[in-house]
Amino acid sequence: MYISCKKLILILYVFFISATACAASSEQCSSFYPNFSIIPSENITFCGETVPLAIQDVKERFEKEFLLSSWDKAQVVLWLKRSRKYLPYIEKILKDNSMPDDLKYIAVAESALRPHAASNKSAVGYWQFINSTGQNYGLIINENKDERRNFFSSTQAAVAYLKELNGMLGSWTLATAAYNMGEERLLAEIYEQETGDYYRLYLPEETQRYIFRIISIKLIMQNPEKYGFKLEEKEYYPRLSFDTVNIECPDKIPLMLIAKAANTTFKEIKDLNPEIRGHFLAKGCHIISIPKNNPEDFKSRYEQLVEIFLSGLSENVYIVKKGDTVFSIARMFDVPVLSISIWNVLDNKLSVKQGDRLLIYQKKIKPDEQ
Repeated sequence: MYISCKKLILILYVFFISATACAASSEQCSSFYPNFSIIPSENITFCGETVPLAIQDVKERFEKEFLLSSWDKAQVVLWLKRSRKYLPYIEKILKDNSMPDDLKYIAVAESALRPHAASNKSAVGYWQFINSTGQNYGLIINENKDERRNFFSSTQAAVAYLKELNGMLGSWTLATAAYNMGEERLLAEIYEQETGDYYRLYLPEETQRYIFRIISIKLIMQNPEKYGFKLEEKEYYPRLSFDTVNIECPDKIPLMLIAKAANTTFKEIKDLNPEIRGHFLAKGCHIISIPKNNPEDFKSRYEQLVEIFLSGLSENVYIVKKGDTVFSIARMFDVPVLSISIWNVLDNKLSVKQGDRLLIYQKKIKPDEQ
């Protein structure tokens, strides 16, 4: 096979650079390849229940998930970094309910501890609840709020669900499998296959892998240095820290007013309250998280901002005239088109008709400036 001189030089150059790099750091070079000697091979349990690695099929399934989990180094580092931010609370609620500590790793497997994680099956949040299951366990899920994204509410719901599943199935391993595939489907498979042993059941592929993925996460996070992950104390993310306030919304109130009252940004309020959808709080009472060390006069600042906002509502109403479009109205008031959509919850077509009443906010409301 003919190779041009330029190609030959390039190949030799790449080989030289690779060889030099490996010679400089054989440890780094070897990190590109899995270290099969670190695969745990005995005395593995989940929630105190033994994993039967003596069964060849079980051993192969476990090794596959362990290697895949440990191979994704960036993801493991993020698990570890987030662990101290979230896991202490899960550990406490599990302990308070006399439930195994291993169950906390379900949240890591489900969402990597991310509030906005979503699956193609419409499961959402830290614990990946689908709509119906979340509502069955007390989560508010509507057009204004989705508590699947609230870490504390969703954790309470997940613990209640897992506790009920264990009471139904008599095994934490089976309860966890049911958490993944649904209890009715699992009960049907147990009945049809005449066994209640998770490791001997033929289940959907995702559920067959599920327990092994959680166990792999557990082993790595319990002893990260053993598997090549070493973080300094300063590299872990700090525990969640915030204050909560009870506020009354006499009408639909912009979240930006809460941010102003707390001397913070819209983004920080949204980050602390990921369950809130959109830019407004619905009418009613709400418990809101705000940054620590918030202003002592938060409540009075909030009430003043709300009063200013509500008093100006009538001035901010525009009645759509014949020939108006959202685009022409936006130009008229010198505001962004999509802001009008946000204020008035318009559909994707941004359609309006003569006689519609639109809210148009032009003022930046600040306390003590009126």
